[in-house]
Amino acid sequence: MSRIGLQLYSVRQDCAKDLVGTLRQVSKMGYQGVEFAGYHGRDARELRKILEDLNLVCCGTHIALETLLGDQLLKTVEFNAILGNKYLIVPGLKEEYRNSISAWERTAEIFNSIAERIKPYGMKTGYHNHWIEFEKLEGKIPMDVFFGRASKDVIMQFDTGNAMRSGGNAVEYLKKFPGRSDTIHIKEYSATNDKAIIGEGDIPWKEVIELCSTIGNTRWYIIEQESYAYQPIECVEKCLINFKNLLGQ
Repeated sequence: MSRIGLQLYSVRQDCAKDLVGTLRQVSKMGYQGVEFAGYHGRDARELRKILEDLNLVCCGTHIALETLLGDQLLKTVEFNAILGNKYLIVPGLKEEYRNSISAWERTAEIFNSIAERIKPYGMKTGYHNHWIEFEKLEGKIPMDVFFGRASKDVIMQFDTGNAMRSGGNAVEYLKKFPGRSDTIHIKEYSATNDKAIIGEGDIPWKEVIELCSTIGNTRWYIIEQESYAYQPIECVEKCLINFKNLLGQ
């Protein structure tokens, strides 16, 4: 059964001021895991203990591609092994990795190599989209090119809201690349309300959830909110309540 985590970028200012206090609130809300976007000066052992004390687990981390290359890779693996995390997700790419279709193809091969190197450690890498991946480049859709070339060991961490900004339909991509969404970013999109929280916008959540639970191989639904009608910590609680309702929980 899939679990629900929070991408901590959603409450990044709260975390910067009081990481432990913020994580305590997140746990009390009912989140089961958190995905990091920076470590706020803490080492892996300290973070692991904080999470364990609060009955949370690490369900992923967003890190730069460079931390998965060359001599940096084993340091990253060691850190995440201590943290108890097996999902090493790249949330964006420098221009050189995405400025042409051939660059996207080369980048996919880089991810394939990383996936092979970290497999013995029980870890997986993946890529998290924004909106440029759905804008035509040389007559092709970069998202299609990248995941068409990437191996099935490379997670498609589909960000539902980011994608829809450029016409990327989650239902279409979950069907096109089945079994690739070990973790998925649950983010709302509304054409009329840029501060919509989950359940208030245009994402076809019922279809998305059905596909995740059948063909998506989804282990973690990871909520992310980047626009705020309320205080960020209140937004992520409302998102969780609404998403649990959509799940029938």
